[in-house]
Amino acid sequence: MPLNVFEAISPTISSLLGGARVDLVVGEEETRAADGRLLQSTVIEGRPYLFSAVREGLPFTKTEILFCRELLTAFSGLYSGFKMEGYAAHFRTALLASIMDITVARFLRGDRSKGFWPIQQLIQLLKNLSYQRYEGKPATTGFLVHRTTEPVLRKTLKDRRHILIPLQPHQSISPTFLDNPLTYRFIDGHNLFFVATIQMQVVGLLRTAGCVGQTDIERLTQRELFSLVRRLGAGAFAVTVNEASEIEVLISPAKLLVRRKGLWAIFDPDLIRSFLAGSIDADSIDDLLWTVYAVSKQRHGTVILIHAGTPRHLATLKKGSVGGDDPVGQLLTRQVRGQTIAQLKENGTLLRILSSDGMTVLDKQGKLLEAGFIIDTSHAREMVTGGGRTTAAIAASFFGKVIKVSQDGPIELYRDGELVYRFG
Repeated sequence: MPLNVFEAISPTISSLLGGARVDLVVGEEETRAADGRLLQSTVIEGRPYLFSAVREGLPFTKTEILFCRELLTAFSGLYSGFKMEGYAAHFRTALLASIMDITVARFLRGDRSKGFWPIQQLIQLLKNLSYQRYEGKPATTGFLVHRTTEPVLRKTLKDRRHILIPLQPHQSISPTFLDNPLTYRFIDGHNLFFVATIQMQVVGLLRTAGCVGQTDIERLTQRELFSLVRRLGAGAFAVTVNEASEIEVLISPAKLLVRRKGLWAIFDPDLIRSFLAGSIDADSIDDLLWTVYAVSKQRHGTVILIHAGTPRHLATLKKGSVGGDDPVGQLLTRQVRGQTIAQLKENGTLLRILSSDGMTVLDKQGKLLEAGFIIDTSHAREMVTGGGRTTAAIAASFFGKVIKVSQDGPIELYRDGELVYRFG
């Protein structure tokens, strides 16, 4: 029966791992994990099983491996705790609805000897809030969960020029904590946050310093909040409900667990770094990957090609440009062509370029070669089918690495005409 139950949740696990093929079989581990293959043993009711995940061409990250370990522990515990015969459908339904929440809560708790229920209760509250509107607008809020002493907390916030407003006595995060609209109207998850301990005791309110010096991309991707999480003890995290009604969990080192469209996903920069390694310089990769997440969060679509050839070769692939021969469009494109990703990010034009129609083409040094580029798909090595952006992404991927963001949020990585990873 564990195999039948696993089959019910396998699509969710596959989605979490970016489209990897997943399986659970009876037996113990016989071969070692390799690039593109993840193997983990587990025991369910005293019997050994082997979990496997396969993703061609893109190794699994440490975060994914640790997350799958918690997932298998949760699966084993849930299965072993449900022994009533005749209730298989009930169990599958309960498991499908709850296992990812349990895994996220266990992953965030860290200390395996302690309970994860307080964290799970917070996640459930925020899930409910993500469906809520207030005067027609999505409800948003945020919590910063520290894992250090209060004196260190106060000093860290003071050093970063943030303001902590103490709450006395401390308040537990109970099922009614968000009943007051001020908890998600005043505390917005942008500049105002609840500050809580790992036991889910709210100790105060955090008002962050102004965003002077931050780019629009850094604001959208909460770079200062990541900085605080890194400084507030091993296992600290922040969790917000954003304007897209998604739950974002910020952990250290800078990674995100995101609940989008009812499913959990991991935004792991190490995956994109691995995918783009050797195609573009490391500094440009980091600027680019967080910009891509910002585009996804804003629900803009884009296609980015890291061109592996020469400018002359790129010219042979060009079918046209979004602006055509319009002199104003050509003038604007000339102003940004040749600038690096870092320069475009700093002057505030990178997001606008990526959210415009057409493909954005970069070279190996992270410099902008083309904006609004329309590729001639006939140059692809095989027949290409799909929607406009998908067709362009697949065709372009024969000539370099491609990142595509759909207008409804998903991020996809393409290489040699193949989709190798999908987030969200």
